[in-house]
Amino acid sequence: MQRAIEKRGIPTVSITVALDVTEHIKPPRAVFVPFMMGHHFGVPFHKELQRRIILDALNFLATTERSGEIKMLPWNWAQARQEGKLIEEQFRLKS
Repeated sequence: MQRAIEKRGIPTVSITVALDVTEHIKPPRAVFVPFMMGHHFGVPFHKELQRRIILDALNFLATTERSGEIKMLPWNWAQARQEGKLIEEQFRLKS
């Protein structure tokens, strides 16, 4: 799908949590987030992390010069989960 969109002149970027699959498929551009499968944007309620991942992906899209590059994002699942639990607890206290 990504290649078909690119052929029409629209640049794309994938956000992936499966580095081995992404390296095998070789999409035009991808950012790798070292999170659990299905958690491409981290954990619920962690809006700031989700925003940073999206902005990192868009920045990579805007600055990548060659096709096939994969950027490793510096996030950590354990830290994201810990921060997410604190945010979720604060959310519940407000409700």
